[in-house]
Amino acid sequence: MARVKNRAAADVMWGVMLLMQMMGLIRSFNFGIGGVDGLRMDYYFMSCPFAEQIVWNSVTSALQSDPTLAAGLLRMHFHDCFIQGCDGSVLLDSTKDNTAEKDSPANLSLRGYEVIDDAKEQIEEQCPGVVSCADILAMAARDAVFWAGGPRYEIPKGRKDGARSRIEDTINLPSPTFNASELIRMFGQHGFSAQEMVALSGGHTLGVARCSSFKQRLSNSDPTLDSSFAKTLSKTCSAGDNAEQPFDATRNTFDGAYYYGLVNKVGVLTSDQTLFASARTKGIVNGYAMNQAMFFFDFQQAMLKMSLLDVKEGSAGQVRLNCRKIN
Repeated sequence: MARVKNRAAADVMWGVMLLMQMMGLIRSFNFGIGGVDGLRMDYYFMSCPFAEQIVWNSVTSALQSDPTLAAGLLRMHFHDCFIQGCDGSVLLDSTKDNTAEKDSPANLSLRGYEVIDDAKEQIEEQCPGVVSCADILAMAARDAVFWAGGPRYEIPKGRKDGARSRIEDTINLPSPTFNASELIRMFGQHGFSAQEMVALSGGHTLGVARCSSFKQRLSNSDPTLDSSFAKTLSKTCSAGDNAEQPFDATRNTFDGAYYYGLVNKVGVLTSDQTLFASARTKGIVNGYAMNQAMFFFDFQQAMLKMSLLDVKEGSAGQVRLNCRKIN
């Protein structure tokens, strides 16, 4: 799907979707999965009907100015959901008494907080205290994927915001040095299959990795690393630990190039290349490298499942008035 750049066309698209909802052509339904019975596709249809379009407009405006933010928004949603569930905890700022998740070394590469703030501010003007930051983040990640050329998927809304955000919790994020067995185990703890883990890893089709996260491969003569690409990575790292290397050849486009790179032994992180090096996941990587449509479909399904991880509902959470601090 071509990248969506035309603002007018985007607004028309959302207008059509809203009209379809009003006509009843988009069926609302509840999700009876893992304690998320209160989440619905049409959760804000009456209470804040333009919430999704506001998020879309904020995302597209930001990405038109800086396409690299698509990777940051997608990564932010993932890092949020893997810690305490999809509750917007990654958005909270540190305080004098607590160092929050966002200040963990594992999260310093996340970007796009200002996009969430912009959408939240506009939504609060129209519907005060109604739309959670967790929902805004989930919608923003979805819209960033679509804007970058990826699949359009729908997610139910109704998440509440959590009040806990601690740096020590980020130890539960996957490490860039993990092998396939470790990734399968960690994702399995959240209910994901090996195939779903490989599909979610495809999010690395967007963005870059810092040298500090892959330089150990260069000193250890990694046999899974193409020798010519190793020289490229060494050149990148000559500029220091914060130097950046794109995950694939199309860093701002959501496509199957990430998997094609793994097949050719040019995955940047150990946790990337291990997916092709391991017999348990090699076939899945091959399949996605040859069939982008299959990757898109599986990614949609896995992202929907991820967006439902340990969500907070009702009195278990709150709707923050400011995404950076609890009420």
